[in-house]
Amino acid sequence: MKGKIGDRLEHYESIIIEAAERHGLDSSLIKAVIASESAGNANAHSNKNAKGLMQLIDSTATAMGVSDVWNPRDNILGGTKYLKQMLQKFDGDLKLALASYNAGPGAVEKHGGVPPYKETQKYIERVMNYLRVFEQQEHLNDD
Repeated sequence: MKGKIGDRLEHYESIIIEAAERHGLDSSLIKAVIASESAGNANAHSNKNAKGLMQLIDSTATAMGVSDVWNPRDNILGGTKYLKQMLQKFDGDLKLALASYNAGPGAVEKHGGVPPYKETQKYIERVMNYLRVFEQQEHLNDD
């Protein structure tokens, strides 16, 4: 992917590949979540106190064993571990896993699916769009 986000993500390529291999996820999915969460900015800090590349909140970071949320490797490994857990929790349903990554698994369970939150619905759409771009890029690189 050309442009600022693609350039930023390239900087973390080896960590993203390590996280993908460790947790059995597609590196394109990890990139799509990072692009959607922080646009590849390791210093991103949301108004909801989510931090770093994968925008981990403190409780999630602690639960995933992340000691330094500002360390890109720790953040990516922790965020990927959490994403994998959400995929397992929702039987591989990517949209439900992404909804839970964004709004929390409790919100997904409460609503019996993707919560009716505009932010979460736009988030899923944004990640899926990035995912398509990154997957196309992978196929072009493979040829």
